[in-house]
Amino acid sequence: MTIQVVPLGAGQDVGRSCILITIGGKNIMLDCGMHMGFNDERRFPDFSYISKTGDFTEMLDCVIISHFHLDHCGALPFFTEMCGYDGPIYMTHPTKAICPLLLEDYRKISVDRKGERNFFTSANIKDCMKKVIAVNLHQSIMVDDDLEICAYYAGHVLGAAMFYIRVGEESLVYTGDYNMTPDRHLGSAWIDKVRPDVLITESTYATTIRDSKRSRERDFLKKVHDCVADGGNVIIPVFALGRAQELCILIETYWERMDLKVPIYFSTGLTEKANHFYRLFINWTNEKIKSTFVHRNMFDFKHIKPWERSFIELPGPMVVFATPGMLHSGTSLELFKKWAPNPKNMIIMPGYCVAGTVGSKVLAGEKKIQIDSFTSVDVNLQVKNLSFSAHADAKGIMQLIRQCEAKNVVLVHGEKSSMGFLKSRIMTEFGIPCFDPANGETVSIETTHVIPIEMSASLLKRHLIRQSEAQEPDMSPPSSSESSDDSTEAFKKSLPAEVRPKDTVLIQGMLVIDEGKPIRFEEAEEVLQKSGLAKHKVRFEVRKAYNATALRAAVEEADYYQSMGPESGGSSEWDSDAFALDLVYVALQSAIGNHVALARDGSAIAVRSIRIRAPTMAEEKEKGGLLIGWDYQDEDLATRILSVVTLALASTR
Repeated sequence: MTIQVVPLGAGQDVGRSCILITIGGKNIMLDCGMHMGFNDERRFPDFSYISKTGDFTEMLDCVIISHFHLDHCGALPFFTEMCGYDGPIYMTHPTKAICPLLLEDYRKISVDRKGERNFFTSANIKDCMKKVIAVNLHQSIMVDDDLEICAYYAGHVLGAAMFYIRVGEESLVYTGDYNMTPDRHLGSAWIDKVRPDVLITESTYATTIRDSKRSRERDFLKKVHDCVADGGNVIIPVFALGRAQELCILIETYWERMDLKVPIYFSTGLTEKANHFYRLFINWTNEKIKSTFVHRNMFDFKHIKPWERSFIELPGPMVVFATPGMLHSGTSLELFKKWAPNPKNMIIMPGYCVAGTVGSKVLAGEKKIQIDSFTSVDVNLQVKNLSFSAHADAKGIMQLIRQCEAKNVVLVHGEKSSMGFLKSRIMTEFGIPCFDPANGETVSIETTHVIPIEMSASLLKRHLIRQSEAQEPDMSPPSSSESSDDSTEAFKKSLPAEVRPKDTVLIQGMLVIDEGKPIRFEEAEEVLQKSGLAKHKVRFEVRKAYNATALRAAVEEADYYQSMGPESGGSSEWDSDAFALDLVYVALQSAIGNHVALARDGSAIAVRSIRIRAPTMAEEKEKGGLLIGWDYQDEDLATRILSVVTLALASTR
């Protein structure tokens, strides 16, 4: 079977998350976001990839939204109400509650302020949300008879979830955005050891390992305090929910402790609604918030007041949390244009900025930024980048892969160069395939299936008896070639340091497939007796080559040929096959001699049905080497012996 993954957005890019997957014959869209770096048709995913005729409901089995950020849900009303998708949409309860507010805010900025056309309306948003089915954490939902989904806590923002998707024996996990580190108001992401065939993970901070959270907070507060103490204004671009609450709790606590009077403002009308959501969904917050909520609501801020546009002309220092977070529109952009020319002022960018936004240009250090065709801004204010982003860093991504034990990894929602670094690290550290497809590129991943098989008690019993018999100590007398203790020690020193075969044990039997019954693994003799078939023996033989010249050179260099060969020195009578057999015999004694009885005569080594011998004169016409033969019933032991022989002769090639 094959799982297919196609990014329609967020493929080697951050923004416009939209991943199309095909698993077990089911087509699922994961997120449906917009791109903050574009205002043209590139703003939304290219839905024509799914269907040229617009029959999206027939093509898709469901849509899953991971959280309420616009780069993950901003195109949803467009897709449902203007493109015509009418199938099921799944998201968590907090995401369903908050999504329409952010979508309406986005619509107002795009239509009312920018005058854009062909955009979804308020009615479209309401109709879209009616199609949404809200899910609880750890609740298994059967979309149909075959397709199962389950949400897991992702941290990041209120209501964010990772989704486990299963169809038959195939499974997949989509992380959306997540954070493996708890913060001041949310817990860390967590998922069961679900062992998915494919893990699709964000990789925004694929090359970053964050420093101490406490030192970052201390640095943030010091920079803010120093700026306002010098009479400057501080603008902190944030999104209305998420990092905003995290930083507000931090700065509120500091202002209270230091008894500061400098005003702090929050530039959105969502503040009161945000507090309502945190009260309503208190179980999604961390343990500290939940335990103190009855006595004190951490989101009822004493020092942080609502922002009004007239305040922009007020003299004196102030701190403003301004939305949106990437300076691409709204109050944050308005304040930036006003305060950017003054070097006393400061802007603190607490998170990631998509390429093409004003925020990304500020972080790139541009000193003159073209806002639009009519407006340019001289950037003289202090620019600080302190990552309070609620995305997993490289360490967190590796931790999640280890936690869920994924078999394949697909990286999305990250920059191409960063993805390449993380991709090689994942493949090296975990030894599993990793992919980083671009938008529109299809990744096809072959999956394996575990088929349960019953084993007969008689087969297992017989195997255990044979193993115990094989582990009896070797009581056979030493061969003539072992007459010298010094020679034996010399042999052992000439062997590779590690000649032990793998510990995998093979149990041989026959698979019996009977219609309507489980597949059984049975003793071959029992099956033959039941079926009335005659027993026959199968024998195998392989040749293990060596280089006689290299062997002789190694012997002479080790200076123990004289003790093993004829007293005369035996240059003309020296038998390379006999010496190779000696070498193999000592290797077998060292590796498995304590468990399996070995026998040696002049021209062969015998272990149960396995025989290692020198070739006859007729066989010498072919390429020289030792011949190893065994019966089918001893194939498990033969496998172990072959690995020892291969290692013993490796230095003679």
